[in-house]
Amino acid sequence: MSQAAVDVSILVPAKDEADNLAEFVAQCADALGKARFSFEVVIVNDGSRDETAEVLRRLAGEYPWLVVVTHRRQRGIADALRSAGDAAHGDIFVFYPADLQYRPEDIPTLVQPILDGEADMVTGTKQGKYEKALVSAVYNRLCRLLFGVQVEDLNSVKAFREEVMRSVPLRPDWHRYMIVIAAADGYRLTSRPVPLYPRTAGVSKFTWTRIPIGLFDLLSVWFQLRFGRKPMLFFGVAGAFLFLVGFLAGIVALVLRFGYGIGFRPLLNLVETMVISGIALFGFGFVGELIAGLREENRELAKASRDRSPTIRE
Repeated sequence: MSQAAVDVSILVPAKDEADNLAEFVAQCADALGKARFSFEVVIVNDGSRDETAEVLRRLAGEYPWLVVVTHRRQRGIADALRSAGDAAHGDIFVFYPADLQYRPEDIPTLVQPILDGEADMVTGTKQGKYEKALVSAVYNRLCRLLFGVQVEDLNSVKAFREEVMRSVPLRPDWHRYMIVIAAADGYRLTSRPVPLYPRTAGVSKFTWTRIPIGLFDLLSVWFQLRFGRKPMLFFGVAGAFLFLVGFLAGIVALVLRFGYGIGFRPLLNLVETMVISGIALFGFGFVGELIAGLREENRELAKASRDRSPTIRE
């Protein structure tokens, strides 16, 4: 495929989706061939162990707008999206899975608000019954509570401007928090209803063991967005509070010891613990401020250089 820029790049992570890929690409051709924007489809073979590589090789010869990227081992959706973004040439990216639970015919609906200048990021709101709806509802409610992002569904297909991808840290599974990170960076958000269909081939990659991991990731994202650029705000306040508690407890211990002749060893231990913990947290805060400063410098350098990492292609 030529290196000419296109309007929309559809980024498709695929892990063991050989039975779905031919139909998915055919639906892309039908739905997007008559669209008013130019497009390409970038499919990442994320370490598949089935016939995905052979299917993609054949499809790439049939469709000139299909780009194939290969991971030699499974690296997860976040890395797959990053690799697809590095290989893409569009101004607008669309994250779409290859399992046909979402149909390519709905991609223009997601893209249109961005093309019209109404939003920088559009998330699909799942319509219809689907598995793990309770988990999704709890996740979305927690995100709205912690981050104040007023869209109904944060863990679905989404369209976004190319630069949004650069604001998401390269962390496993953090693609789930792309919306809240983009909102924190000031990007405009909106949503559109998108039907969800039952999976007809392949197996879901989601397992219940990922729920506790997702909760810890959620807390990590919240902490970084709230205190990542000002760590002293968290560590300094906590350290000052503990130091103050230790200082007051020390005064009480001195009054009891020299005013009333009462020696209370647990109170002395409390003083030691509070003062040492307060000083340690202050130290963490100072180190955190240095790290935050370096990270801001790296962010500015990345924005200026816009370097792209090499990608392995077939």
